[in-house]
Amino acid sequence: MQEFIKNEWSTLLNGQFEKPYFKQLIEFINDEYNEGIIFPKREHIFEALNKTSYQSVKAVILGQDPYHGDGQAQGLSFSVQPHMKLPPSLRNIFIELKEDLGCDTPQHGSLLKWADEGVLLLNTVLTVKKGMANSHKGKGWEHFTDEIITLLNKRDKPIVFILWGKHAGEKKSFITSPQHLIIESSHPSPFSARKGFFGSKPFSKTNDFLKQHHMEEINWCLDEFPFHEKELN
Repeated sequence: MQEFIKNEWSTLLNGQFEKPYFKQLIEFINDEYNEGIIFPKREHIFEALNKTSYQSVKAVILGQDPYHGDGQAQGLSFSVQPHMKLPPSLRNIFIELKEDLGCDTPQHGSLLKWADEGVLLLNTVLTVKKGMANSHKGKGWEHFTDEIITLLNKRDKPIVFILWGKHAGEKKSFITSPQHLIIESSHPSPFSARKGFFGSKPFSKTNDFLKQHHMEEINWCLDEFPFHEKELN
């Protein structure tokens, strides 16, 4: 499984691959892929890490687990393949993006451009069984992604951690270094977006922080349609 990580994350996370929990996790995951339909494709499990290297991370957006419908999962939190219908939470993210920065609402749901801009789109659980949300919860991915957050917390260069909802907020305890910024709000889902997500301005707040620390701001506006993007699922 380590061979699917193509950059410095592989070295940084090397100590995890030999731990008992990870060996058990990979045994479970391999069985799942062999016996059923699992998202994303095996080679895209670590897409978030491959698209946004350790040193290039400017911001982190934490999701829960991949979308579990056919053709949706990209290996990036909240992102879907370019030709897929926008999930409700992503529609609300785009509403807030337009209100916050004036970005036109894209007609696609691929956030690959954000990953290229330095936004680590990390789910806390990296795989899921088709049609069964949270089906791989509690199998070991949480330990692995906690280590990713811990490594980022140790980085001297400031990072913005964007935590939407209770599940993401539980990871706050791993973010202890004072140079980083935590932006918290309710989740963008239709059930909670009006309880604090709308109007929270996470995108402009992130850029204000980066600017204050003499770092290049993130271009959050997305292209009308990413025809150049290769589908990942």
